[in-house]
Amino acid sequence: MISKHMTVALIGSALLATAAVAQTPNTMMMNAPAATTSVSGYHGTWRSSKLVGLNVYNDTNDKLGSISDLLLDKNGTIKAAVIGVGGFLGVGERLVAVPFDKLKFVDTPAQASASGSGAGTGTTTGSATSAPATVNTTKADKSSWYPDHAVFSATKQQLEAMPEFKYST
Repeated sequence: MISKHMTVALIGSALLATAAVAQTPNTMMMNAPAATTSVSGYHGTWRSSKLVGLNVYNDTNDKLGSISDLLLDKNGTIKAAVIGVGGFLGVGERLVAVPFDKLKFVDTPAQASASGSGAGTGTTTGSATSAPATVNTTKADKSSWYPDHAVFSATKQQLEAMPEFKYST
């Protein structure tokens, strides 16, 4: 009796093993999409993960805050940047949303101003989808993936007077 069960188990295992061996990697990969994307095809684009946390300065080189979040529409277009203003080390910080097209991105490193707040007067681009206009040789790897900082034409008081941005639940 035990030999009958052993024989049936061996035959069943052999059939299952045969079916598994019959599947070749080529038949299993037929439905996989072809990898046609290359790194060079995206040269000059910016990483959204690197834009979050980017410092924002005004036209007079005063630091206003930093980008806390990016707001996209259903098509994936960035509509607004949420900027954290005020506070110290995140405590007491207010969030305000500004139209993304009102931010200018600077590729050159920030330079200390007379007040010591530190924004440079580098090349600006109109939006995050534009390729950097110049590449600083000290920052060649960094400039192709994110700008050095952003500039928003407002004073700190004007930004703090804007309505506070709150995420809806």
